[in-house]
Amino acid sequence: MLRVLAVDDEKPLLEELLYLLRSDPRIRSAEGASDATGALRRITVALEAGPDGADGIDVVFLDIHMAGLTGLDIARLLAGFARPPLIVFVTAHEGFAVQAFDLKAVDYVLKPVRPERLAEAVRRACAQLGQSGEVPAAPRGAPAVPVRVPPVPPAPRQPAEVTVADRAPEQIAVELGGVTRFVAIADIAYVEAQGDYARLHTDEGSHLVRIPLSTLEERWAARGFVRIHRRHLVALARIDELRLDAGTTSVRVGSAELQVSRRHARELRDLLMRHATG
Repeated sequence: MLRVLAVDDEKPLLEELLYLLRSDPRIRSAEGASDATGALRRITVALEAGPDGADGIDVVFLDIHMAGLTGLDIARLLAGFARPPLIVFVTAHEGFAVQAFDLKAVDYVLKPVRPERLAEAVRRACAQLGQSGEVPAAPRGAPAVPVRVPPVPPAPRQPAEVTVADRAPEQIAVELGGVTRFVAIADIAYVEAQGDYARLHTDEGSHLVRIPLSTLEERWAARGFVRIHRRHLVALARIDELRLDAGTTSVRVGSAELQVSRRHARELRDLLMRHATG
């Protein structure tokens, strides 16, 4: 089983990659590093321990574009060691594949990461290390876990390509660990911007989608979602309190308290007043 290190300076993408890796039964352990410095520090410990040591790392899943040293820089540094960990590049850019394979990369996985594609990268790493790359079968007699999925529209595309437009306007498709779920827009309390992604917050948890906040703001305006900050879009009906304190404005949405920017404060107050009296 593999011991892996995932490196990406975008936290949501790192969390998603770690989730997928930890869901693979061929992975013994999966650690994360959010920058090149942290990655090199952990890799140094692994190199000192050796491949068979308790702190060893078998494979590094490495982003290319990061602040400071790039993933290619890290791979070049590792190439100077006798027994470095294997490298799998995970990147949104196709143009570095030749350089990556010149550096003896095991695989080159493009973002957004599809679970089946990542599973293939794990299989290749296992094969190069002389391990079985087959996914272990479930134990005989293990109970099946039921998965409830709403009716699928005709001629669906692959899950990684599902967009808001593929479903009825009342739902949005989200993917987690290879399973596509359909979340009712009415269940979403607020949305948080995370780079080119958006995190949808519901009473039951949160979901990451590859849609900019500005796009959701435009699409969901008629559904009562309002922009209160460059980072937040909120369902007007889910606001429990509006708080004014020393010139700052915030709202309480369930257990979350969200700041309202000055440029949105007056418009939000007017909307809440109309909503309350309408």
